[in-house]
Amino acid sequence: MARDRSPSREASLRSNPLDVIFDFLFKNHVREFLGGNEMVRVGLIGFGFAGQAFHAPIIRAVPGLELACILERHGSLAQQKYPDVRIARSLEDLLADEHIQLCVIATPNAFHFDLAQRCLLAGRDVVVDKPFTTNSQDAVQLIDLAEKNGRVLTVYQNRRFDGDFFTVQKLLASDALGRVVAYESHFDRFRPAIKDGAWRERPEHGSGILFDLSPHLFDQAMVLFGPPLAIDGDVFSQREGSEVDDAFDVRFEYPGMRAYLRASVMTVAPGPRFVVHGTKGSFVKYGLDPQEAQLRRGDPPGGPNWGEDPESEWGTLTRPNGDSLLTEKIRTEAGDYREFYANVRDAIAEGKPLAVPPREALRTVRAIELAQQSSRERRTIPWSDAES
Repeated sequence: MARDRSPSREASLRSNPLDVIFDFLFKNHVREFLGGNEMVRVGLIGFGFAGQAFHAPIIRAVPGLELACILERHGSLAQQKYPDVRIARSLEDLLADEHIQLCVIATPNAFHFDLAQRCLLAGRDVVVDKPFTTNSQDAVQLIDLAEKNGRVLTVYQNRRFDGDFFTVQKLLASDALGRVVAYESHFDRFRPAIKDGAWRERPEHGSGILFDLSPHLFDQAMVLFGPPLAIDGDVFSQREGSEVDDAFDVRFEYPGMRAYLRASVMTVAPGPRFVVHGTKGSFVKYGLDPQEAQLRRGDPPGGPNWGEDPESEWGTLTRPNGDSLLTEKIRTEAGDYREFYANVRDAIAEGKPLAVPPREALRTVRAIELAQQSSRERRTIPWSDAES
């Protein structure tokens, strides 16, 4: 088994013999779980909010994955939070460990392409945080490179593993709503202050709320309904002094159905997270999946009530009942971001299909481009695939 033999790791193990026993028993149990395969050693590139909240704790919670190295160019936060993990100050330093098989890129969006390309060329499997890249040409190039070199490449579309989205999928699969005629999905927040120094607030390619939140909404819509026939987008700023877009209102057009995808940072009273109208009924769900709040608090993934919505947040299903309407609460399915990384582990160790194939992440990047074009030209843009 590939093991981290850095001085800090060895000193930690020698200082506490119980750690040696736990290390041996846990990892050998995981090897048995994986059918004798080695642990997949992971290098996390970037330790901002995404790395701290959405990647490191989830990776650590998935059997068969070992968070072996964190690339944090400056500061000591990663070392403080994970004293047993090696800290790298450059990509070259991280890649110097030949036993690291999976690289996870959790950096500002503008760096996704370059870092993913370098990791693929170094023979590593790669997870890129959303958005995949800032343009579809770069995404196509990465997909071609991964296929040429036989590497696993995927994108962290973690909102596919939200409990409310699971619930919507279950309702549609059961035909409880009939044929869908309108679908609405929101990310509403109230953050009126412009955060000085934040890269998302700077007028650079890949910044702004469209690149930040639309990958979730666009991806979910296309998981449910596929690519649209056309896109109509309005991307704009609401906060005084903002140099980037902080709101969008995008419509996906489908035969006999429209999907309305919206986000804003100036919504004091959030609207519903999902509204789905069908020929047999309507489903309305308020409130966000609890996993983000749990991760922000530092709750361990998989702990008590992980990913479980309180009953007060359950959605409502309303259907005709003779001359009246029948409304019932629908229990929210439990979400679990660990499923994403468990799938990546299995794709690497056993060759199983990816839950988020890179070409599905490519179509999300393409939808962002078409929404930008629509907003810029003030017209509806027919869907067109990215050029290979």
